[in-house]
Amino acid sequence: MIFRFAVVGAAALASLGLGAAAPAPPELAFQVTEGQNLNLFIRDGATAAHVLLRSGPDPRILVAFPAGNSGVGLWFAPLAARASWQLERAPVTLTVADHRGRPLHGVGFTVSTDAARLLPVRAVLSNVRFLRDYQAIGKTPSEVATPIAIDGRTLEMHRDRLDGAPGYRLTLEVREGRIADGAILPGPSGRITLAVTAASGDTPLTPLPAIALLNAKAARDQHARDTLRFLSYREKFLAGSWRFNTYFGRDTLMSVRLLMPALQPQAIEAGLSSVLARLAVDGEVAHEEGIGEFAVVEHRRDGTGGDAATLDFGMVDSGYMLAPVAADYLLGRADRVAARRYLALELASESRPGKRERVGTLLVRNLRLVTATARAFAAAPGVTNLVAIKPGRMSGEWRDSDEGLGRGRYPYDVNAVFVPAALEAAARLLAAGLLDPYLGPEARRDLAGATKMAKVWREQAPPLFRVSRQSADARQAIEEYARMLGVPAEPALTALGDAPLDFHALALNADGSPVPIVNSDEGFALLFGAPSAADLDTFVGAVMRPFPAGLMTEIGLLVANPALAGREAQARFTSGAYHGTVVWSWHQALMAAGLERQLKRRDLPEATRSRLLSAQSALWRAIAATRAFGNSELWSWAFKDGHYQVVAFGAGKTDVDESNAAQLWSTVYLAVRPPASSTRRPGSR
Repeated sequence: MIFRFAVVGAAALASLGLGAAAPAPPELAFQVTEGQNLNLFIRDGATAAHVLLRSGPDPRILVAFPAGNSGVGLWFAPLAARASWQLERAPVTLTVADHRGRPLHGVGFTVSTDAARLLPVRAVLSNVRFLRDYQAIGKTPSEVATPIAIDGRTLEMHRDRLDGAPGYRLTLEVREGRIADGAILPGPSGRITLAVTAASGDTPLTPLPAIALLNAKAARDQHARDTLRFLSYREKFLAGSWRFNTYFGRDTLMSVRLLMPALQPQAIEAGLSSVLARLAVDGEVAHEEGIGEFAVVEHRRDGTGGDAATLDFGMVDSGYMLAPVAADYLLGRADRVAARRYLALELASESRPGKRERVGTLLVRNLRLVTATARAFAAAPGVTNLVAIKPGRMSGEWRDSDEGLGRGRYPYDVNAVFVPAALEAAARLLAAGLLDPYLGPEARRDLAGATKMAKVWREQAPPLFRVSRQSADARQAIEEYARMLGVPAEPALTALGDAPLDFHALALNADGSPVPIVNSDEGFALLFGAPSAADLDTFVGAVMRPFPAGLMTEIGLLVANPALAGREAQARFTSGAYHGTVVWSWHQALMAAGLERQLKRRDLPEATRSRLLSAQSALWRAIAATRAFGNSELWSWAFKDGHYQVVAFGAGKTDVDESNAAQLWSTVYLAVRPPASSTRRPGSR
């Protein structure tokens, strides 16, 4: 095997007779320990890679590459006792030649472990979507199976991509220890030491340079800055590593919106352009792209062939997020000259290869879809005219696990917040005249009715989701739920008092009945709407009550509380469920940004402002207390010694998945910052 290191400064100096010098440091390198996972990130030259070393009773080595959303992973048989990985030599970028001499870009590193025996059971070298499927459900397509070859002291796994393109390589050389009967055994010291090489042949992405990413307003949080840099490219932002190392529409739009005050215009436009380039013909926003070998497998199965990106349009929320985020940029951050220049920019279509269209044309296409799908409810407000998740699915918005919506059909956030926000954005853009060059007569007529439709949606949709429980019933349910969890019911019951418990349902069922789960989606209403003072008092109050009456704990704002939903729902919305009683970092930022926005209003009575300030203070105390986890995707909790304590999501055997250590929308604290009077977050200056 031929190795060519991306950093060759020492060799070059030696060849000139000037002596060896230490290689230049990589462009970007950092690490994160989360639960049982040691995560190592590096980007330099043509390589960007995330190395994950899983300790515990179920060890694995995994390397994910943004290039093609590709990755290589090796899973070992479960151990009788917990084992830990130790990094002996940090990753360096390198290029290796495949069997045809074609370059594969990757990393090399050395690790050791105290495991008594490592028995490799499965290698998966392919697209990350197949790696995450194997991790989650133990299955992956048979056609991407990769044999594990043993040659002396080396385990070798490699193959071409299914279409013959440069593929993947994973090599483990046993530096300390030995291989016997397919297993790796320790050396005399009792440890196993492995030199690992991992590489992918997929096309590298183009990083957004630091100067084009953040402006002077961004917080001086180096961890968040490093995470955002690793996930930011001219072609797209990555949703999160390792599991979501590619484009996701919702993640991009919400991250751009929350980060907008701290982003350079080039970065904002890169995010918006990635969404617009993937619009469907009817203007629908793509949720996720399938690229690399995942696309190859998809096309082989449908008989079309090739590796063109496949786009998933299964979500309904993203299509209504685009307009308000685009309007906030075009009418807020950008001046008119910059806005017109951006709207005139031509983009290559990812959904229709070979076609190029202007940003303004694409944006109008989405706005017409918004008005078309909003028209029925505006004409006849009622449950059946709300926006439902798509037939045959159990998810359709950011809570995109099967149980995330409590098996409801009409999501609160989409209908009560995003549809009216999109209509209002359409009206604002039309009034500003920016879209005039891209509007035909029919499109102009469609958008002309947006203001009236938005008013109907704002006034008529939220009340359909209102849940009200009498105090006695609510208190009894909360007490029973607290006993089941083994957590105290106080101070939640004191905060509840004798008043009815009113909140917005997570969703409505097909028959219009509510899914009575207190939820954090109220933050969307704060960021994209202007609720009345009475609604702010009622619904922010419901969310900010202590758990298990509301969502607040000392380690963060939970995204769901099923205390009033009955035992069946409680069994599904646990602290081990992806959208259960867990804390999502970005949803705390969403609530913080929303509270800040509402506090800038001049029409609120002092009593409401006081309640919002109290909520803001409590929220930022919780954010500060868990800042070490702040850039990860989510975390769970345990109640011990009278306190809620953070538990890494994925560390428990009952957790359905594991958290990403680098998550795009968890970097939004670079722009979402505590007020001057609040406790500042550790690491911010």
